[in-house]
Amino acid sequence: MDLFSLLLSFLGIAVITAFIVLIIVAMSTKPYPELGRYESEKYFMNEKQEKCLFPSINDPATLELSVIVPAYNEEERLPVMMDEALAYLQERKKKSSSFSYEVIVVDDGSKDKTTQTAQKYCNQFGSEKVRVLTLAKNRGKGGAIRLGMFSARGRFLLFADADGASKFSDFTKLENEMKNLKKDSSNRAVVCGSRAHLEEESIAQRSLFRTILMKGFHFVVWFLCVRGVKDTQCGFKLLTREAAILLFSNLHVERWAFDVDMLFLAQYFNIPVGEVAITWTEIEGSKMVPVFSWIQMGKDIILIRLRYLLGAWKIKEKSKVE
Repeated sequence: MDLFSLLLSFLGIAVITAFIVLIIVAMSTKPYPELGRYESEKYFMNEKQEKCLFPSINDPATLELSVIVPAYNEEERLPVMMDEALAYLQERKKKSSSFSYEVIVVDDGSKDKTTQTAQKYCNQFGSEKVRVLTLAKNRGKGGAIRLGMFSARGRFLLFADADGASKFSDFTKLENEMKNLKKDSSNRAVVCGSRAHLEEESIAQRSLFRTILMKGFHFVVWFLCVRGVKDTQCGFKLLTREAAILLFSNLHVERWAFDVDMLFLAQYFNIPVGEVAITWTEIEGSKMVPVFSWIQMGKDIILIRLRYLLGAWKIKEKSKVE
């Protein structure tokens, strides 16, 4: 067999293999995300230790801001973040009586006392200000934020990491950008906090291998899914209520790469997306993304694009949370 025939054989095998992979991806994928929740996840405990039903995001907003805090095994670091956030929000309330807020801590199936730690804040500030949503099992950060969003009362919804790495007062920067954004006809918009301005400093502290992985991940995100956002992974993002309903009703990815899925959907729907630089501090004990997770996220990004391209993942143009 000559070289040309050999190349044709390899090409044929590659095409057949790719076709089989596409069929497997299409047939093994659920077309719509699972939006249900366990019965226990429909309730929170108020400061009187009474069981109360969470509202629905389909209900009209009754507060200005809902802060969603996904937390997995964060009993030690959560108090620092909560103290800072509540101090800012309380001070904001003093300055403007019309400002109203809530903080929803979503315990993502923790094995420690995250729920009990968060509940102390509910007992101290009252359940109008702080509520705890305890998930029956671990869903991943995206899944935890989704259920927090679906239980929120705010006109605007902010999600913030439980480790306190972001400076909570930088919410003002996101808020100002949100005011300046021209929202779409349905009042939808998203503002992302960004650490891109800190990239040179972070590269200096990383190994060459990790830097290559990070750069490779950013390229794959830009090439396949999201253009115009420098830092898709920052855990400090602000959405209008209308944007949260549509995006999280369609969100398929519940773990590391959920931000990319969310922003891909935002661009699919032509929802305006802003980005502002925020203060970011590496917190001791932070869950650093391991090498395997960078590779896993890269694979997830490829699958996100592939599944939408094949139509294996469906998108609902109008969404209502059941």
